[in-house]
Parts: sequence; structure tokens; C-alpha cells
Amino acid sequence: MTDALTGKTSGRTGGTEDGGPPPRRGFLLGLIRIKELSILLVTIAAAIYFLATSGPGFATEQNYHTIAQYVAPWAIVGAGEVMVLICGQIDLSAGFVFTLSPFVLMLFYNNGFPLLLAVLGSIAVSAAIGMVNGLIHTLFGLSAFITTLGMAFLLWGLSLIISGGSPISAPTDSWVIEVFGHWGWSEFLWALVVVAVMQVILSTTRFGIATQATGGNPLGAAESGIRTNRIKVICFSITGGLAGLAGILQGTRVGSYDPTNGGFNTMFYAVAAAVIGGTALLGGSGTVIGAFLGALLLGLVYDGFNLTGISANGFYVLLGIAILVAALLNVYLAMLRKKLGSRRLS
Repeated sequence: MTDALTGKTSGRTGGTEDGGPPPRRGFLLGLIRIKELSILLVTIAAAIYFLATSGPGFATEQNYHTIAQYVAPWAIVGAGEVMVLICGQIDLSAGFVFTLSPFVLMLFYNNGFPLLLAVLGSIAVSAAIGMVNGLIHTLFGLSAFITTLGMAFLLWGLSLIISGGSPISAPTDSWVIEVFGHWGWSEFLWALVVVAVMQVILSTTRFGIATQATGGNPLGAAESGIRTNRIKVICFSITGGLAGLAGILQGTRVGSYDPTNGGFNTMFYAVAAAVIGGTALLGGSGTVIGAFLGALLLGLVYDGFNLTGISANGFYVLLGIAILVAALLNVYLAMLRKKLGSRRLS
């Protein structure tokens, strides 16, 4: 490009005065870097589709409440799974921590603990279970898959033994019960709080940055002084604690604690929400807000299928396709962001 005053030729062929990309291209690059954008657009499209096809029953407060009940436990457990997945690991036992925690609560409560302390004690035990998973994985070098799979069956058996294989009634007539699930929207509000707090931790704290470094480049993270094993143990503990909280909220909302609730079903939905929301299975990147949007998408589709009379079997087909497409899209977008970043540096 020739300067009209000096007659010299500059190397800049387009873009802004400071050599940056044109406004339109810069805007597109900014959108590509928003990890939650694709899942947000798909979720909005799904909501519009079911609003148009499901009749008046979809856009009602009662139905929104139903969707929230689907979304809340998947989002809470999914927030924990995001942290573990970012570390390059997975926790298969989270769904059974979900199952066990209400019965631990009742053990504390029936032995004279105040209800609030019983709730907090159960969540602490759940976090300790996650810590044990992390310690076994890091100290003995056993894969997280095998460690948490064994723990899952152990917790399943404990839930059946403690409960006798039958549901038990949840406590009633206490503000603690209202806060921890009995009030209609409390479970969903807890999900929003958990997602917000975990996203802030992941995005703005040294721990969050260390977690991403642990999964993205374990050797480099260790050489830079990050205690990667400690990070993994903490992330497993967070997953256990959140799964325990979700189990208490879910059972209290229903009014009974059921040993058949949770399990692999809840765990797989939580992992699916995380993956669909943009968390990489190989570690290094992820977003808690994306996991929430993934859970919301699953809840919308599940509820929409019920309202439109589509067979529930079709939901699982769609879920499988969504996971595969999301995983492939995440890989492509990660490569694209890396390519754009290298161009910007050059």
C-alpha cells in the first residue's frame, strides 16, 4: 500500500490503522474465541423449536419448573466433572456419591446431629470420597477410570446396605429442608450459584489457571512449580462434594431418599452436559457455564420430546449424536483458535 504523501510502500494491506484486523473480521474472531457460543446458539434454537411445535404446554411456569428439575442435578454434578475433565481425568463415581449422600445425612441426623450439621457433614463426607479417589489415582498411579469405577460399585453397595434397598422419607418442617431442596426452585437456584462460583474460580483464580495447565501440559505445569497431583486431588474432592450436594437437593425435593436414584445415569448426563458444553475430554480446557448450557439443552430436548409425544428412545440417539458432534466441534474450534492465535502473534 503506497503512502500518498511520502510515496513509500507499507506492508499493511488491510485492517485498521494499528495493523489489527478489520472490524468485521475482528468481531468474527472474537465470536470464535467465545467457547460457549455454539452451545448457546443450539440451546436457543432448541427452545424456539419446541416453543413452536409443543403447543401451549411448553411455555408455562409449570413446564419451566419441570425443565429446571431436569437441569439442576446435571448442572451441579457437571460443574464438578468439568474440573476433573479439565485435569484430563474422569470421575465415574460421582453419580453414586449423589446416591449415598442423603443416607449419610440421615445417619448423622438419626444420631442426634442438628439437621444443618447433618447436611454439611454429608457434603463433607462426599468431598472426602472424592479426595480418596484423587489420592488413589495420584499416589498409586492407578488410572482415574479404574479408581472411580471401583469406587462407584463400592458406594452403590453401601447405599443399598445402609438403606436396606428401600427409599426412606426425607426430614420435614425445617428451614434447612426448605433451603436444601424442598422449596420448588431452590434446587435450580443452587445450580445457578454453583455454576457462577465454579466459573469464577476456573476463570479468575490461580487455582483455576493451574487446573487448566495441569490438564493441558502436565509436564510443563509441574516444571513451572504447579503441584499437579494436589490440583487433581482438590478437583476430585470438589466433584464429590458437589455430587453429594446435588443428591441431597434432589432427594429432599422429591421427599424421599431412594437408593436407586443417581448412579451411572446421573453421572453420564453430567459428563454429557460438560462435553456438549465445550469441555475437552483430553483435558486442558473447559467451561462451567458451557456445562450448564449443555445440561439446559438436554433438559429442553428431554422435556420437548415428552410434550410432542416423541419416543424417549429417540432422545438417546440424539444425545449420542450431540456428544460426537460436540467433541468433534470442540477439537476443530480449538485448532482454529490456536491457528488464529499464532497468526496474530506473527
